[in-house]
Amino acid sequence: MIEVTNAKVAVAKEKLKEARTRQKSYADKHRRELEFQTGDHVFLKVSPARGVRRFGIKGKLSP
Repeated sequence: MIEVTNAKVAVAKEKLKEARTRQKSYADKHRRELEFQTGDHVFLKVSPARGVRRFGIKGKLSP
């Protein structure tokens, strides 16, 4: 029973690896190389939800 489970896990991992490489090849077709020089102006997208997080005690979690 353990051998069957290990075989199924191996097959699942192989299928996931194949799917990942297939998705990567599809995504790479739409990518373009970007080159920046020193002094170029660029837009930087910053998400406030994923910005700097402060470490400390949260009021609702403290005793």
